[in-house]
Amino acid sequence: MNITDVDDKTIRDSQKEGVSLKEFTERYAKIFLEEMKLLNIKSPDKLPRATDHINEMVNIIKKLLQKKFAYKGEDGSIYYKISKFKKYGQLAHLKFEGLKAGARVKQDEYTKDTASDFALWKAFSPEDGQVFWETEIGKGRPGWHIECSAMSTKYLGNSFDIHTGGIDLIFPHHQNEIAQIEPVTKKKFVKYWIHNEWLLVDGKKMSKSLKNFYTLNDILKKGYDPLHFRYLSLLTHYKKPLNFTFDNIEASKTAYERIKRKIIDLKSQEHKGNNFTDKYQSLFLKAINDDFNTPQAVQVFLQALDDFNFEPKLKMKLLEKFDEVLGIDLINMQDIFIPLSTEVEKLIEEREKLRKNKKWAEADIIRQRIREKGFELEDTPQGPKVVKI
Repeated sequence: MNITDVDDKTIRDSQKEGVSLKEFTERYAKIFLEEMKLLNIKSPDKLPRATDHINEMVNIIKKLLQKKFAYKGEDGSIYYKISKFKKYGQLAHLKFEGLKAGARVKQDEYTKDTASDFALWKAFSPEDGQVFWETEIGKGRPGWHIECSAMSTKYLGNSFDIHTGGIDLIFPHHQNEIAQIEPVTKKKFVKYWIHNEWLLVDGKKMSKSLKNFYTLNDILKKGYDPLHFRYLSLLTHYKKPLNFTFDNIEASKTAYERIKRKIIDLKSQEHKGNNFTDKYQSLFLKAINDDFNTPQAVQVFLQALDDFNFEPKLKMKLLEKFDEVLGIDLINMQDIFIPLSTEVEKLIEEREKLRKNKKWAEADIIRQRIREKGFELEDTPQGPKVVKI
């Protein structure tokens, strides 16, 4: 996973704040990495930053110049010649005849309905302030597209299996990544492209202008756990838009906390049962191998969890294996000591006496009073279990 710590937007916004590019990007990188941990996302083995790989970018650009796939513009910037790469447009299903041969664009992002020669290296401009590098191809800075190509091939090789990203990156970014590398390596850059659909908010694209822009911290302030959001994400296939609403995350919270209570209970169960490991493992793998069908995989997880005839210890071992994929943190699901007031403890004792005397209606009234105090009771063979609402 790479960190883009130099591009048009980061330079522009750091200048607006009056801080250095490094200070600006490090702040957001820190937040990003902290939120990855909160969401129980595994850290990659390598987490390179673009600004540490300028030499690698320069070397690729030099080779593209030598092979005539790149040329120098009047201002000293170096552009990629898309007409030279006959496969340009295939990933994005663009017709080459409609491309603007010879037209140039220096910006990192540009309109989705036209394609132009794009900047590999941007000659120094006073607008960039102190953001530049003195290199053998000139004074300036890299274009966004070359950054990703240079870092991915350095750490994964000239050809690798899977490249992920949002559907908004198919064109021009991922299309340009392919064009930059394949003429140099003469190998297929990526075997499988995995593009996720949009995250929507109340059925609309998330944007600051619509005032429906939320960060993870915004939902945490409303009392949700990061894993409530992770569980919500698993319930929609990555190729379909995920519609975020507070009703949806509330439902996800309810479902997640129900799973948590069942897992805590499962860890203490001792009854005998059958071994259905092969059955559920086969169903889970079938779901995951079906284009990473996480909604179906979650259904298999829940079926196994609710199978009372499945021997508890074997079941728990299998569910933990499933969780290596789902990442809803089963291993840390455990009872937390909840200090109870003397009043609540007395109500629990009173309810137990009523239950022993089979005064069910009166016991239900006490249970409601306990609920009003913020606690839910679950009756188990070992006695009442207290869960904080």
